[in-house]
Amino acid sequence: MDNYEQSFDVLQYRLKSARRKKRLQKKDFDKQLIQIIKKERLLWQKRRDLPMIPLENPYQKGWKRHFVVREDIKRSSSAGFFTTLLEKINTVQHHPDKSFKVKKRRRGSRKRSKGPEVKRQFLQEFSEWHWNHHSLKLTELEKVHFHLYEKTSKDGKQKCFVYRFNEPWRYVLQVKPHIITEVKMVDGLLEQEIQLLDNYITNHYLQCRMNKLIGRGYSYGWGQEVKPRYRFPTQNRTLSALLEECANDKQQQY
Repeated sequence: MDNYEQSFDVLQYRLKSARRKKRLQKKDFDKQLIQIIKKERLLWQKRRDLPMIPLENPYQKGWKRHFVVREDIKRSSSAGFFTTLLEKINTVQHHPDKSFKVKKRRRGSRKRSKGPEVKRQFLQEFSEWHWNHHSLKLTELEKVHFHLYEKTSKDGKQKCFVYRFNEPWRYVLQVKPHIITEVKMVDGLLEQEIQLLDNYITNHYLQCRMNKLIGRGYSYGWGQEVKPRYRFPTQNRTLSALLEECANDKQQQY
């Protein structure tokens, strides 16, 4: 019997093709990125769990403005209802100046600016999606005081519908100093780990692939920062090429 004539079964040796090797390499690379994502989330969670430290000497940082119930409404029988409702729809704004004046944006080349104007503030509005979502904390009795209104976007190109409170006159704005009484604790070692991991992701351009793995989408490079090797054109050129360019510039000057 001739041994050279026996059939040779390649499958029993589980030899990998070039395509399978490349696919396994990509799969292993994605697994490593998933571990980096888990580590990044863990570090962020540790930063969020750090306690607040009360300050020995509180200081003022600008002013804050929010809504309060009017004095005549406080003396009425429905004061408790509107006070509870205000806790759910109140908004807060901060400004370095007590007047809350901002410079009005000039639209058009021939329109003149009318000077700074007081910044407008409204109660919270709810979109149609948020209104029908289970996270909405309004009761059925509180929903009666809201109606659906049509709203135009800031650029004036789109229109949407929002639920708005019908009786905003029951509340008035109040300005108070914004006092800082506590600050977040800072862990130096934790910040160092976060910065090292962020530098590794940035230097190896891993953020796009990580976003795709966790479903954040892909930006296709629009508005991204220029890569370091393209930021400085002379950095990746040889010395002889730079000297030759300098010599040509001197000849052109003379």
